[in-house]
Amino acid sequence: MKLPSVVAAAAALACTFAIPAHAQNMGRATVSLYRAAPGHQIELLRWLAQQDQIAAAAGVGPGQVYAHTDGDSWDYMVIFPQTTPAQDDALDAAAKKMGLPYGPMVGIELRKHIAQHSDTLVRGPATAADMLASLGQK
Repeated sequence: MKLPSVVAAAAALACTFAIPAHAQNMGRATVSLYRAAPGHQIELLRWLAQQDQIAAAAGVGPGQVYAHTDGDSWDYMVIFPQTTPAQDDALDAAAKKMGLPYGPMVGIELRKHIAQHSDTLVRGPATAADMLASLGQK
């Protein structure tokens, strides 16, 4: 599956260049592209909404969901904040308390509703000028 050009560019910058210390204040995120299983678009959105509820209970920010309108074959792109191990533990505890899947079962539940997905770790958001500055360029 092709990545949209903006996501591909962000991924290339994040993976190709070492970011100097003065640019470490840029956030990190996971960009996930989902292709829903046939007939599971609503179920996938419900699963994503459930993940946001778990995140809120754990004090973690929600994912930002973008719906496909034209072009490549993905249905939804979600930008999730990159979490720490402590936040991962809080997410699992919140899901368990809510009686929802946690740990490896989260992925098993997700796979009921998708035909394909990909995850890309990125750094940003930033402007092109910010990226150039982080590379010591003008």
